[in-house]
Amino acid sequence: MTSRPGAEPLDLVHLISGVNRRLEKAIEARLKPAGVAIERYRVLAALNLTESRTMGDLAAQVFVDLPTLTKIIDRMVANGEVYRAPDPADRRRVLIFSADKGRQTFRSLRDLLKSEENSLTGRLNPHEADQLKALLTALLNQA
Repeated sequence: MTSRPGAEPLDLVHLISGVNRRLEKAIEARLKPAGVAIERYRVLAALNLTESRTMGDLAAQVFVDLPTLTKIIDRMVANGEVYRAPDPADRRRVLIFSADKGRQTFRSLRDLLKSEENSLTGRLNPHEADQLKALLTALLNQA
């Protein structure tokens, strides 16, 4: 993205949105042959990091609202990829767990999407890539 001489530079929000949109399109194209939506992959990836998650925590990790996440989880439960169980510490809360099928699906897609990340970070030197990751993590954690 280059600007015309005399044009104002793009603002940070526009730049982040543009990079995000390009990356999502590339990831969606990689997931499409497997019939997996990006939100479904994000659920599997989030559950790969911890044994279980609450719906609220999972919604934040997947970047969707709770009603949308409920629909996604309902489909994933029906498909045998995840399951719900009461939180042993607070039986009023429900936790989401990855089932064997979900873990297998995640493993089969992880390397495919890792190449997309490598393509993005490969345009930067390792120090810049680490800095970018740290800055974006800081921005996400402040929200």
